[in-house]
Amino acid sequence: MKLGVAVIPQQPGAADFAQAAERLGVDSLWTPEVWGYDALTGLAYLAARTERIELGTFVVQLGSRSPALLATSALSLQALSGGRFNLGIGVSGPAVMEGWHGVRFTKPVQTTRETIEIVRTVSRGERLVHDGPVYPLPLPDSRGRPLTPLVEPAHVPVYVAAMGPANLRLTGEVADGWLGNAFVPESAEVFLDPLRAGAESAGRTLADLDLLAPVAVEIVADDEQARVRGRHHADGYAFTIGAMGTGSTNFYNEAFGRLGFADEVAEVARLWQAGEREAAAAAVPVELGTMTNLIGTAPAVAERVERYRDAGITHLLAKLEGSYDEQLAVLEQLVAMVHA
Repeated sequence: MKLGVAVIPQQPGAADFAQAAERLGVDSLWTPEVWGYDALTGLAYLAARTERIELGTFVVQLGSRSPALLATSALSLQALSGGRFNLGIGVSGPAVMEGWHGVRFTKPVQTTRETIEIVRTVSRGERLVHDGPVYPLPLPDSRGRPLTPLVEPAHVPVYVAAMGPANLRLTGEVADGWLGNAFVPESAEVFLDPLRAGAESAGRTLADLDLLAPVAVEIVADDEQARVRGRHHADGYAFTIGAMGTGSTNFYNEAFGRLGFADEVAEVARLWQAGEREAAAAAVPVELGTMTNLIGTAPAVAERVERYRDAGITHLLAKLEGSYDEQLAVLEQLVAMVHA
């Protein structure tokens, strides 16, 4: 199993933290992209300040860039990092794409498929012609013509943040890795069954994918502190449940429903949308905070790591709080657990 850590390169001291994580034996660094700093620029900075650690995006929002530009940006990072870059992509949701980027949120699974196809065509250095309903290239009835990319061909591993069954099957079929938000080891097959089906449809197995699960990590002194911090992380899901999506489309809520929390999630969404934010947070099942993260005493966290390993996860992505010194102290313990 590999261990990654989330980092925001623009924060003071981020490069020093990245170097320290590399020295500790952390395997990868991942940067987010929501509606703040982009996910690619800061990684180029970290690439210049590190030597061997892998670098990834969690995630680039599809539709925010053309697939061709995304491909050449990924190839730029691959060249500048010496082959250490992993392209993590996701469709986000209508609230972000239509509210922030001004791009219609339609056909998310087909958009993902065609983006991967175009990224791989460009990465092979081949002339770009693509026949698809989302991205026909060149545009029909236009003055466009097929162009050959002015890049050195290189493989760019593509990781997909997928939650719905159709996108999970697509990920198993075509991706190099899966970015598994809200993964619960005890309900692993909710996610792994469609991933496996997609992989087998393409003559592959789950062993052909790097299965990455993001987890908040807090190592605390006793069970009471663990309960308090678990409640804190459960509260954080209220925004995700109530605001990420539209009334009919919220991939997180659908996933939580498949995990057995449909009724509870519906009530959280109702309260949030009614403006009752504190009540919405209190209504989030505490299990969503504890079962999707690593929170507890050191022995409890070590046992939880083994559950993720036994469930088939090959890569944990730690999301840490506190000062960088505090985060490094946790990482030192995690490295020993994950690499045991």
